[in-house]
Amino acid sequence: MAEGVPQYKAYYKDVKSVKAIDKLTVRIDMSVPNKEKLFGLAQGTRVLPEHYWKDRNFSEPLNEPPVGSSAYQIVDFKMGQTLTYQLDDNYWAKDLPVNVGRNNFKTIQYDYYRDDTVMLEAFKAGEFDFRQESSAKFWASSYTGSNFDRGYIKKEEIEHHKPMSTQGFVFNTERPVFSDPKVREALSYAMDFEWMNRNMFYNQYTRTRSYFQNTDYEAKGLPSSEELEVLNKFNDKIPARVFTDEYNPPVTDGSGRIRPQMRKAFALLKEAGWELKNKVMTNVETGEPLSFELLIYNPTTERIAIPVQKNMRAMGIDMRIRTVDTTQYLKRWRDRDYDMVSSSYSAHRYPSSNLKIVWNSNFIDSTYNQAGVKDPVIDALTDMIADSQEDPERLKVLGRSLDRVLQWNYYIIPQWHIKKYRVATWDKFERPDVLPTYDLGLDTWWISEQKAQKLPEKRR
Repeated sequence: MAEGVPQYKAYYKDVKSVKAIDKLTVRIDMSVPNKEKLFGLAQGTRVLPEHYWKDRNFSEPLNEPPVGSSAYQIVDFKMGQTLTYQLDDNYWAKDLPVNVGRNNFKTIQYDYYRDDTVMLEAFKAGEFDFRQESSAKFWASSYTGSNFDRGYIKKEEIEHHKPMSTQGFVFNTERPVFSDPKVREALSYAMDFEWMNRNMFYNQYTRTRSYFQNTDYEAKGLPSSEELEVLNKFNDKIPARVFTDEYNPPVTDGSGRIRPQMRKAFALLKEAGWELKNKVMTNVETGEPLSFELLIYNPTTERIAIPVQKNMRAMGIDMRIRTVDTTQYLKRWRDRDYDMVSSSYSAHRYPSSNLKIVWNSNFIDSTYNQAGVKDPVIDALTDMIADSQEDPERLKVLGRSLDRVLQWNYYIIPQWHIKKYRVATWDKFERPDVLPTYDLGLDTWWISEQKAQKLPEKRR
């Protein structure tokens, strides 16, 4: 409440006090009654042992394993290198029905790598057992070698039904250059997803179009009568296309030539007060060129940003890519010291009150509000969502309404998603026939001794 990072301080702002009544009871006093937030605090807050934490500074890193209450204990670690958990045979909750069939590994070790390519090669050489792949290029071209040929390593694509995070190039709308939605829309034409998917991602991805992707709350088609009842209240404050068109990101022919898209972008920029002078997109009033910086920390992001940068350059727009280390990136992100970042908005199974932390102007200091949004309509919609947590049908209407308003305000250049887990393992695991709906369920897997005996000794 006092020393936490900004989003938690904002979340706790209505909490007056928290007190342990006895070993099993916590009392939370709030200045404003809010049942949904109270449940969120009760379910999402970890109970920390007072004897361990009361004299510690929350802003200082730990150099020893903290006291916990899970099924595993930290038995060994080397800072920034490795972390080893061991199953507690006396785990207090091991016989509860919710844990039957789970926690089947005696020891779990995590190894840290600074380079993803090195990490993949270490996996292929037998340094660890399990890898979930995030790179389409690696998945398509790098999972080869003698250990694959011998059947030691198994490569799988496992379908899932979980909501997808909304990934994209995020505009900082507090920057003057991105304050006009027409400019943001125009720049979205610089991403040739169809070309990138074919030439860089091996056609593995689907373009993201919603902030509730892969859920019932995704806004599709035109607004329903129930949605119109909500949206009509803000008729003059939201883009007109919310009522008349279904939002979809720009589509190209995949050839790499985007002249039709550039013409649309130029028309929008002209309406916003920009024009091409000597091949430079220039502000008509100030004479300033259209220039901005994409802040990144990962070389993989640079790879996907360069084709966008190339198309921006063809449009007379100067998009600089600046790579910094993670520490500097986090500081600038928290200080909102950036023009654009490549980031994501967490997936939501349903519209929850946590959306206020991401979009509501009362939480503008939250680091989750990456686009710096301060919009009275979005404030009203997220407030209504927070007040309607016990009404599923109402949430469906409000979630889709919010999705439409966010889509047509062009806060991001949406990227892509995949509806499968890409998993590679040294072939010694078994798993249940039915997986969790929203998770890979790794804690329900187990090791087959019969399979393990067929592997090299190092990975048995």
